[in-house]
Amino acid sequence: MAGEFGAVLRRLREKAGLTQDELERRSGVSVSTIRGLETGKRRNPRMTTVQQLADALALRSEDREELLGAAVPGRRGDGTGTAGEAEASAAEAGAPVGGLGGGAPGRGEARAGEPETGGGSAAGAGAAPPAVPSPPPLSAARTAPAEAAEQLAKAVAARWQREEEQRRIQDPYPLPVRWKAACETLTDHWANIRRLPPGAPGGPLDLSGRLEGIAETYRSIPSGRLVVLGRSGSGKTVLTLRFVLDHLRSRTPAEPVPVIFSIGAWDPTAVTLRDWLTERLTRDHPGTAAPGPGKVSLASALVDSGRVLPVLDGFDEMADGLRRPALEALNATTLPLVLTSRPAEYAAAVEETDVLTSAAPIELTDLTLDDLDHYLPRTTRKTDRSDPAAGAWQAVLKKLRAPSPDGSPAPLVTVLTTPLMVALARTVYSDTPEHDPAELLDAERFPGVRELEEHLLDSFLPTVYRGARPGARGWDPERVQRWLGHLARHLTELRTPDLAWWRLGHGLRRSTRTLVTALVTALVIGFVDTVMSVGFSGSLANGLLDGAIVGLLAGFLFGLVHWFTYTVTGKDVRPSAVRLRIRGRPETTTWRAGPRLVIGTLGGTLFGCAYGFAVGLVRAFSWHAGLSSALSLGLIDAIVFGLIFGGAAGLTFCLLGLLETPLDIVSAVSPGSVLRTDRRTVLTQLCFWAPVFGSAVGLGAGVVVDLLQGHLGRLVADPRASLMLGTISGLGGALGYTLTMTTWGQWCLLARVWLPLTGRLPWSVAAFLDDAYQRGVLRQAGAVYQFRHARLQSRLAQGRVGQGRCAQGRRRG
Repeated sequence: MAGEFGAVLRRLREKAGLTQDELERRSGVSVSTIRGLETGKRRNPRMTTVQQLADALALRSEDREELLGAAVPGRRGDGTGTAGEAEASAAEAGAPVGGLGGGAPGRGEARAGEPETGGGSAAGAGAAPPAVPSPPPLSAARTAPAEAAEQLAKAVAARWQREEEQRRIQDPYPLPVRWKAACETLTDHWANIRRLPPGAPGGPLDLSGRLEGIAETYRSIPSGRLVVLGRSGSGKTVLTLRFVLDHLRSRTPAEPVPVIFSIGAWDPTAVTLRDWLTERLTRDHPGTAAPGPGKVSLASALVDSGRVLPVLDGFDEMADGLRRPALEALNATTLPLVLTSRPAEYAAAVEETDVLTSAAPIELTDLTLDDLDHYLPRTTRKTDRSDPAAGAWQAVLKKLRAPSPDGSPAPLVTVLTTPLMVALARTVYSDTPEHDPAELLDAERFPGVRELEEHLLDSFLPTVYRGARPGARGWDPERVQRWLGHLARHLTELRTPDLAWWRLGHGLRRSTRTLVTALVTALVIGFVDTVMSVGFSGSLANGLLDGAIVGLLAGFLFGLVHWFTYTVTGKDVRPSAVRLRIRGRPETTTWRAGPRLVIGTLGGTLFGCAYGFAVGLVRAFSWHAGLSSALSLGLIDAIVFGLIFGGAAGLTFCLLGLLETPLDIVSAVSPGSVLRTDRRTVLTQLCFWAPVFGSAVGLGAGVVVDLLQGHLGRLVADPRASLMLGTISGLGGALGYTLTMTTWGQWCLLARVWLPLTGRLPWSVAAFLDDAYQRGVLRQAGAVYQFRHARLQSRLAQGRVGQGRCAQGRRRG
């Protein structure tokens, strides 16, 4: 097939009258690559390369199809090949399927794997997802990138369908978000956007449209790059959600899977775009952490092969100093994408560097009074059922249409031009019968736009927390404001919109986290050691002394490991992307066993040497031995215990690596499910660790003593002491590892104990966050929460939300 592709490429290039050097200048593909492809020395060309070559040659549909058919084994140039054949062949060859890495095809252009007689248009806003039965989940370890992309598409569609229902976007119907083409100063050359060859005529595209046509608008852009601009609250996030769902409903297997990424959490000066996309994809879809082709993760393979279409939401939420390097990094790649931003922040970044290359920008327009007339009355109960036009909002909207004395629009008209403020007004007034929207016309209370917007923001929390939800506990509104304010400030300090449960403790200083970890670990292990020592020896005094020594040593050593791992290196604890499979033969995860063996052996040896040396010194001084004898005994015990714990830890870590298997890609991921999965994984590890590590220590003690007998003097291995050492080591080591080195352990220490103890969070943190999500204060974005809107987060961080009160109006009934 490589030779066939080279022959087709050469023929089409010569047909266009281009040399290899000229094709290099037009396409950006190096002449050595072109020469290698034509001679057959380079095989399995990337689809991004094929698309660049096809665009540079300005191929017609049949020629482009022929070139694609030659590049993808199993797809015939006559258009009769099936998508399944192309997918299977591409997966076998390790190459992406046609079109995944290049620009989106135009409206009249055939796409790989799509019959030429059918051109699926975007589904309507209210269309239901197709009722196609899902295949059984495939393990990521056995999934080729092509199959993984299909599973990813199903998972993304299911997730955002649930999120759309939770946000009540379809109740009673989506607000009519519209857009127009953005100004030319923010637009690249239309020839670049349309992927035209040099000298080809071409003008602007007609990009105007409305919410239900966003997927079709995107597909009309040959470059596959779209920038969505809109002021705060104008509906950018809702538009991206609708784009993802509509694009997936009409997507062919040859097209990439749209995935929403909150770009505000990206630091382009520290990590590349592709690496960041890979990391976020792994976080939200843990199954993609499994090994893929070429010894890279499946997530990396999906991103690199162009099977993921990044929908980058919130460019304006990036720090001021990061927008320019971010735009430069985006311009360094031809990756198709969708980017959302407020106009001012995007324009400032463009002023500093350049527009987003080959991107077509659109700008969202304001809602009109007609939109409000149609929408708001349908969100509330009627005051007089004999008159369909009678309702709480009709009188308000009628007054807004009346001309003002000076001819300027009323402040409320300006406020209600954004979907955010309309949604807040609906929550505060339509969903609360005792509140009358007529008070919004009070010019003395609300003389301007700012006062009205602040009133709606300040009234939001008291409204949604005015009572307990059915089947859920109630919360004190004042405490809720304090807790949410802490979370908002926490995100502001971290400079990210993502509220991740495993990072809740990052609001504390690193020294505080280390001290709390060491202290609690010392108390837990000391308590376990005391109980076990008393049980074995029968002496309370000896048990307390031994527990105190072991607890202090363990707390110090585990705290030191935690400090070095997470403070010195700056590494973050992250939820596990695997599970343990005890019964049955685990999937292919032997790639984890080798590194785990090394890490476990080194860590166990260091711990054992430090522990043995300390125990030897204590024993020597308890016998009133001299300093020289004490040091000698300490060194001997350090060697003995270092070998015991090193061998036991290496064996245990190696077995854990062998038993780990990746999560299913199609598993639905939410903050709660990630927490439950991580807790289940950690508890399984604890139950496995304790008996295996304890047995290895207890049995290994006798083996090590026998091996070293005579080399370090006379050594004694008491079976009873070995049993006690193994039992305490198994329980204490498992608990110490859990508390200091696992995400769930740190969550328990900091988010479930320390932060509630200091009043910054409730004791039931997970229930509180889920309740805030159900009430519409938070939204879910994969494995993390986010505040419903950046303005709400900013207002909470200032400690001002919730201070507003709605005046009691007449009750509507």
